[in-house]
Amino acid sequence: MVRPFHLALPTTDLAATRRFYLDILGCTLGREGSGWIDLDLCGHQLVFHDCDGQSLPTLYNPVDRHQVPLPHFGIILEPDAFARFAKRLEGQVTFIIKPTTRFEGTVGEQKTLFFNDPNGYALEFKSFADDRFIFEPFIGSA
Repeated sequence: MVRPFHLALPTTDLAATRRFYLDILGCTLGREGSGWIDLDLCGHQLVFHDCDGQSLPTLYNPVDRHQVPLPHFGIILEPDAFARFAKRLEGQVTFIIKPTTRFEGTVGEQKTLFFNDPNGYALEFKSFADDRFIFEPFIGSA
């Protein structure tokens, strides 16, 4: 059985982060304190702590014709859910990488998209036609 992950990150603006994750991404609010919020991101615990303007640096790595921002995180959605989510995001976010197909024609083929949250953190949501291939090695994985 897959267990939920827990990820805690610094935020530069707790109120903007709350609005974005609740209103744009559709997360639900869990526990909260005066300087932090606890969000349910598809069953996973995502926490943001107010850290007086401190945030993580962004780096980039080339992956299949794109400069992929690091760090990044997100959810692997089912294909229909990915299509609905990508459509819902139109006009709501500025895509770093617009919805696209990566590693086309390989067992690693996936639909993917990237955008930033209000803190500048990159989020990637993706989809595989067959979840059996999520961890399957393939040529062209660089």
